[in-house]
Amino acid sequence: MPVELKVPEIGESIREVQIGQWRKAVGDSADKDENLVEIETDKATVDLPAPVAGVITQMLKKQGETAAVGEVIGYIDESSTAAAKPAAQAPDAGAAAAPAKSSGDSARVMPSAARVLAEKGLSPGQVDGSGPGGRVLKEDAQRAGAAPAKAPPTAPSKASPAPGKPAAAPKTALVKSEPGRSARHAMSANQAGREEEIVPMTPMRRTIAERLVDAQHNAALLTTFNEIDMTEIMELRKKHRDVFQERYGIKLGFMSFFVKACVDALKLVPQVNAEIRENNIVYKNYYDIGIAVGGGKGLVVPVIRNADYLSFAEIEMTIGDFGRRAQDNKIKLEELQGGTFTISNGGVYGSLLSTPIVNPPQSGILGLHAIQDRPVARNGQVVIRPMMYVALTYDHRIVDGREGVTFLKRIKDAIEEPSRILLEV
Repeated sequence: MPVELKVPEIGESIREVQIGQWRKAVGDSADKDENLVEIETDKATVDLPAPVAGVITQMLKKQGETAAVGEVIGYIDESSTAAAKPAAQAPDAGAAAAPAKSSGDSARVMPSAARVLAEKGLSPGQVDGSGPGGRVLKEDAQRAGAAPAKAPPTAPSKASPAPGKPAAAPKTALVKSEPGRSARHAMSANQAGREEEIVPMTPMRRTIAERLVDAQHNAALLTTFNEIDMTEIMELRKKHRDVFQERYGIKLGFMSFFVKACVDALKLVPQVNAEIRENNIVYKNYYDIGIAVGGGKGLVVPVIRNADYLSFAEIEMTIGDFGRRAQDNKIKLEELQGGTFTISNGGVYGSLLSTPIVNPPQSGILGLHAIQDRPVARNGQVVIRPMMYVALTYDHRIVDGREGVTFLKRIKDAIEEPSRILLEV
């Protein structure tokens, strides 16, 4: 009996989703609670599990299409079995010698892979897919078409060379140089690899784009910079890292220090932890720090709740958990909502300096960058120190320049002298 596959309720404000990658094809069997398809929202990606064990009989929505919450996007037949897949097992007497896969395999070929196969003159049945559910990806098609085809036998020459006389060299396509011909030939060769692939923006990427543009249009953004000598922090980590990891099972990183420093600075300059709500300024007496991490679908900003009450180990474990789950698109919706301040670490990608954009309705974001050994003046002497540029972007409507500079200077002082974080001085 067919069972409907419906888009589940994901969040109070979510009414429409985008269909992600199907992990199964029509005719595939699935166990109960096995993930069938990705459901993408503007905040996170969730999986739709099979409500019963059976065989996928219909897919009403393809990858990239939108669907409403509660809409039926497919059917699974719990009375069917994997043996019910319509595919002839034995080839006909007149079939080709090479084994061919069922026609249903065409549904497993990604559009970009189908174009490559068409160019190479290959059929989907000749390619083994490496994607989920055996899907044929573009890379699979390129590998399959990479092997050079055998050249057809050439017809014998009408005139054989005289005995003892070497054969004439074969003529090339360009025997005589012509103005512009070589350029045209090179252009034609280069255009062979200039294909384009159109991929719909995911709901998350669309929302990121809209919010960043909204921040630029509706907030008076200003960025101030400073640099931090990381010597003390690096020596402190080196001194305690082994004991810390043995006790808590996680490495002591830089982010926990910066989270602690930000909480300290936010208490000193509460405007950076506030937001504008209509004609009011809302000051928040709690500290939920968003940490920007790269995920499988793009940048996400999960939130460390009540960061002022957490220890260094708890902060590091929370960030590590966010990073792992972000790669698998397993961050929950509620973990992405309600931050009061954000830290973005572009240094892990090699960024030396940047101007981060505030995440509305927040009023500030701290950008961290790569650590580099640079010459600096200390006590009248030029010395080499590990230095990091930091940037604070803030909403000038609510945070004055004095408060912005004071905030960033407070973070600099706390990192360069970590004992201040504990003593709160």
